[in-house]
Amino acid sequence: MNYPRPSLRLSLCLATLVAVFCAPPAALALGDDWRPIEASELALKSPVVEPDADAEVLFWDVRIDDDQADLVFKHYVRIKVFTDRGRESQSKVDIPYLTKFVQIKDVAGRTIKADGSILELKKSDIFERDIVKANGLKLKAKSFAMPGIEAGAIIEYRWREVRPGAMVRYQRLHFQRDIPMQRVTYHVKPLQSPYFPFAMRYQQFRTQAGSKFEKEKEGFFAFTQTNVPAFREEPHMPPEDQVRSWMLVYYSPDTNLEPAKYWKDYGRRVHELFKGRVKGGDDVKKAAAEIVGDAATPEQKLERIYEFCRTKIQNVSDDASGMSAAEIEKAKENKSASDTLKRGVGNGGDIDMLFGALASAVGFDVRVAMAADRGDIFFDATFADDYFINPASIAVRVGEGWRFFNPGYGYLPFGMLRWQEEGTATLVTDPKEPTFVLPPVSAPEKSLQKRIARLKLSEDGTLEGDVRLEYTGHYAVEMKEYNDDDSPAEREETLKGRIKSRLPGAEISNIRVENVTDYAKPFAYQFHVRVPGYAQRTGKRLFIRPAFFQFGLDPLFPTSARRHAVYFHYPWSEDDSVEIGLPEGFALDNAEAPTPYGADAISTYKPTLAVTKDGRTLVYKRQFTFNSRTAEGSPMILPAGGYSRVKAFFDEIHKQDSHTVSIKQGAAATPTATSDAAKP
Repeated sequence: MNYPRPSLRLSLCLATLVAVFCAPPAALALGDDWRPIEASELALKSPVVEPDADAEVLFWDVRIDDDQADLVFKHYVRIKVFTDRGRESQSKVDIPYLTKFVQIKDVAGRTIKADGSILELKKSDIFERDIVKANGLKLKAKSFAMPGIEAGAIIEYRWREVRPGAMVRYQRLHFQRDIPMQRVTYHVKPLQSPYFPFAMRYQQFRTQAGSKFEKEKEGFFAFTQTNVPAFREEPHMPPEDQVRSWMLVYYSPDTNLEPAKYWKDYGRRVHELFKGRVKGGDDVKKAAAEIVGDAATPEQKLERIYEFCRTKIQNVSDDASGMSAAEIEKAKENKSASDTLKRGVGNGGDIDMLFGALASAVGFDVRVAMAADRGDIFFDATFADDYFINPASIAVRVGEGWRFFNPGYGYLPFGMLRWQEEGTATLVTDPKEPTFVLPPVSAPEKSLQKRIARLKLSEDGTLEGDVRLEYTGHYAVEMKEYNDDDSPAEREETLKGRIKSRLPGAEISNIRVENVTDYAKPFAYQFHVRVPGYAQRTGKRLFIRPAFFQFGLDPLFPTSARRHAVYFHYPWSEDDSVEIGLPEGFALDNAEAPTPYGADAISTYKPTLAVTKDGRTLVYKRQFTFNSRTAEGSPMILPAGGYSRVKAFFDEIHKQDSHTVSIKQGAAATPTATSDAAKP
């Protein structure tokens, strides 16, 4: 649910985002002066941590002062460049941040060349730009290019990260970046206040054995890791914080809590906190009866209530609400389900609570459910703290089990949760016996990519025609969330970028982006495309790949070895239909169909190839399903030890998607199907 966390937790989330996405390593600035360069650092010829590294951090220090009005991070990093590849990778620096909550100040940098000469980064060369991370998160960044970098040089830069008025009860400190580091040190000054009588504590994740905070001067404590290898992303791996080295620093009054007792007490407390919000007065009962109407089954009743909450209550948490920031700011706080119903406006949490109250009013047993985000980290109930768990959905007892609903979150279809909350331990609160339940992962057919192309091939190999792409389920949620705050022009540019990334010469026109803010309908693109040179001509033959939607894609798993497990966010399915009209005077010369393929209950791959009765149109269809969930309904994690089998499977799919057929000028038309597929 979009229920706001307490202010302490909100501050934490923002701090975490900046810590996670600040790509350049950072370090401690002890005053305004640069630290002296050691002769040994200039003389260093090869990396220490990883023998084949192109560049290496000599030190990365961060000073975090939590004992003042603003939370301040002082960063200082020094990097040694060994090769030309290192020069290229380190020459441009981005410092990402969230403009609403973070200020980046006092950026400075310099390059120390191998002969000891120094080039300062000019203030005029520091600028702000928009960036998009690989996971789709959109951020601002302070950007600059380091001057005069060459192999053998040292570069260093520093900045201050200021979060005005922030008090952070939790903070993630990361020890791995995309570059190896000789030394990483965090210096933390805890909050000291008689009004905040909590002690600073920390939980380590994959840190070096024996590591601990050491007391320093002026109230600081230091935590150091040495010879830290680079963290390298791999396609479809578990969340970064599930596999890399980091530490959670937090404030808590309790120590040595017994997890089972903690979660039972916590589930009771949360139930008490929210029980009034999922109950309603006579107005809610009357509205519930009218909404349900003649619905007979539990499913029908819940779907009608869900639809009402989605369509009749304006969601101020949604980018598609149509309300300005000023209007949202002025909106009154809803203190009950009756308030939300009466005003017809609320945030995501309000809408979820109204759904719960309406369901309760017609006789359902309703609870607030607390879930972790498996897109962030896999939940571990042995850590007795509520940091990783959050009010996420409304649990409704149906029959002997619990169903979970979140109408307050954007674009979720009825019966689905965010993929991040499917298949993860969810605490169903209760006045006596709270219990962890596993909401099932949605089936592959729920998240479908349906793609249709009606194309015409020219004699010179140009392919041109109309294309439609539709996305449902989790695909649709992701596409809508990514596009809903963009302008129409920005949405078109997003599509063009996606197409041209695999078809560089493509010309795209007549773009329509549909259902961006409609939760019930598929997100859709429709456009006209022209691709010169799609087919290769040799003499009288044209060689063409009928799998148009896979053309230009690289193998899903390109490397022969792998460090991390394979982890798909959710099961999915693909349904492609491609018609290619052949040039006048050409006919199929060699058109064997690609080979169907599968892996028992996990995946099916069914390509078919046929021609129309007149032999003038090639018809290619492709159905692919991947069921990345266990029999118990949890997400499937494929260990790195079995990577060769996973890679072999998807390599075979890629091979079949690359299947090429030949058409020949002057050949007789072939009026029969070229596979066992039904003729169109």
